[in-house]
Amino acid sequence: MASTTRRHFCTQLAGSAAAAILEPLWVVARETKPIRIKAIDVFPIVIPASKEEVEAGVMNNYLVARVDTDTGVRGYAFAQYMGAMPKLDDPWGYSFDGPSPEQLNHTIRPLLVGKDLFAITDHVKAGLIHWGGIEFALWDAIGKLAGQPIYRLLGGSKSSIKVYLTCVWRGNDDQTHVPYAKQAEVAVKIQKAGFKAMKIRAWRPRATDDADACGEIRAAVGPDFAIMFDRTARIPGRVWDYNTALLVARTLEKHQAYWLEEPFDRDDFLSPARLAREVDIPITGGEAYQGLDAFRECLVHDTYDILQPDGIIAGGILTVYKIAALAAGFRKTVVMHGTMGLSLAGWLQANAAIGGGWQELAIITPPLLPEEQWKPALKVLNSKMVFGFRDGEILLPAGPGLGLDVNEEAVEEYRVR
Repeated sequence: MASTTRRHFCTQLAGSAAAAILEPLWVVARETKPIRIKAIDVFPIVIPASKEEVEAGVMNNYLVARVDTDTGVRGYAFAQYMGAMPKLDDPWGYSFDGPSPEQLNHTIRPLLVGKDLFAITDHVKAGLIHWGGIEFALWDAIGKLAGQPIYRLLGGSKSSIKVYLTCVWRGNDDQTHVPYAKQAEVAVKIQKAGFKAMKIRAWRPRATDDADACGEIRAAVGPDFAIMFDRTARIPGRVWDYNTALLVARTLEKHQAYWLEEPFDRDDFLSPARLAREVDIPITGGEAYQGLDAFRECLVHDTYDILQPDGIIAGGILTVYKIAALAAGFRKTVVMHGTMGLSLAGWLQANAAIGGGWQELAIITPPLLPEEQWKPALKVLNSKMVFGFRDGEILLPAGPGLGLDVNEEAVEEYRVR
């Protein structure tokens, strides 16, 4: 009986102690109401820029996602906007023939309005995975409510990330009109600006021409500048046979290229794995996959040395975070596919959250540097710079959410109605 009494007393004591410890949490849970999504609005903006600036490649239009909550806090996210109707085929492998902003609002509002802002997992399962840019805006509101950058809420600690610039010259998509010397000249300009890496297309009709260009670039920039190559072989007519890919990879190795991206069709999980086993240069890919399934196949088949999820296409920040966790289980590196301008805000938060080693800035139109290309964006911000750079790295914004200090009046002024 005494033993039972002591046990009962200790149980009561432990229960009382636990109750005392958990009481503040219970109070918070009892008194904190779910924060509801009050409204969703997706719309394009066009920021004033001269004809000469636009022709030179300056970015002046975005698709804006704005999320209103019942607390009055707003979340914003920006995506590069190239129009929706009529269909526009973009030369690097995507088609912008999706819904118009009006159609998108009609689809997304029933999914989110009235729902708990913080239930990102539920929203992704319900279909938000198809609209990663809108997921960015939800995270922006969450970060503002918490008073923290998103990457810190997800356990990240990096304050800067190394960047590489993906350069595409205007004119022929295959870049045959660009002499090797011109590509080397731009590489030197990028290097002098403090950047430490660039990527170019491997699209020239003769397979080894771009590898030869690597030799000229390498001679101009020296051994400490990373040079990446992207085949984007999904595009019709650009899928190499295995022997061609092997020849190009070995030629690139001679010039110390950093990696070769997507040398085969994206549905081919075996050929990249075979190539990666035969060469030392890393073979990379994954920018067009959505969700976890294709990345799981890549990991099971050892398809790529480096996985490259895209911030929006993959499904948003939470999905990228899951992809990185999945890859970590296979000891694989994740380097996110990139974007440019205000759109970059969501990518940076996801990349810092997963501890990414590189951030792609894509697409740079030579001879512009990033700050020159996204300069019009300053007109919709309250700050004097979009993103800062230091010693070849991009600095994470210090502000909460995505870290963009949005000038809401300017956004409304440039809104296309």
